[in-house]
Amino acid sequence: MFTHPHVTIKGAGDGILFRGLVDFLHSGNRFGPAVYPVLAFLCLYVQALILNRFISQHRMMSRPTYFPGMAYLLITSFFPEWNYFTAPLLVNTFLLFVLSALFRIYNQPSAKGAIFNIGLALGLAAFFFFPAITYIGWIFLALMLMRPFRLNEWILCLLGVMAPFYFYAVYLFITTPWNWDNLLPQLSVHLPSLTQSAWMAGSVFLLTVPFLIGSYYVQDSLRKMLIQVRKGWSLVLLYLLVAILVPFVNNSDSLANWVMAAVPFAAFHACTYLYSGFRIIPVLLFWASVVFVLAYQYAGPGW
Repeated sequence: MFTHPHVTIKGAGDGILFRGLVDFLHSGNRFGPAVYPVLAFLCLYVQALILNRFISQHRMMSRPTYFPGMAYLLITSFFPEWNYFTAPLLVNTFLLFVLSALFRIYNQPSAKGAIFNIGLALGLAAFFFFPAITYIGWIFLALMLMRPFRLNEWILCLLGVMAPFYFYAVYLFITTPWNWDNLLPQLSVHLPSLTQSAWMAGSVFLLTVPFLIGSYYVQDSLRKMLIQVRKGWSLVLLYLLVAILVPFVNNSDSLANWVMAAVPFAAFHACTYLYSGFRIIPVLLFWASVVFVLAYQYAGPGW
């Protein structure tokens, strides 16, 4: 990641704010290539801390642990593209805020401010990576799951999403000839064309097996959990399903967009490391993952 830095380039789905950030980093050669892996690592590390704090603060697991943060950093090392400084990687920070806010609105008598902020965070995320706007479906499903249906709250969430677009539309109207494409880029759905390899198969295997084991332990522990925690795990599962589908929108034939699925994957991986009755299983999975990552980085073609 640091010895062979990947220089960020603008992608098809990147929003206006991320494009401006990339132009700033490129302009005048003021920063060398090393700044991109540094920014990527800072994003990954901060997101790991936020995820770990969320899991511990809301008692999603039986005891406080650092496994969620560790699992996130380990998972994001399975693919080279998940260590690049990209718009989807930045969007993960917004999605972690949305996840935490959705969890907190459960049983709140008045959550209008929080719901507006949830929509606002998603609207801002779309200015970094426009396909992130499709997470509005996840937010509506989460509102149905966490709260009784109230039409005014759904409208308030939509207003939050639209607020950044409204102010940007005013800016465009004043400064440039009006064009809808400048405000709302086109969305298209395509099947990505990914290069298959044994390294990718190994990454997918080490990503899937701990997830399936962790899912079993979560399902097995549901009856012991508080209702709020049960709903929280359903929220994380919905997050994962949407994160797997979003990369098909304006895809770039790269695994970089799938980094948004790393957050929910890490939550389930943490359950594998914590709850497994046979302690040799998580130990073997962890060290197999570490050895695979080192071999992939120093012997594989992707790095």
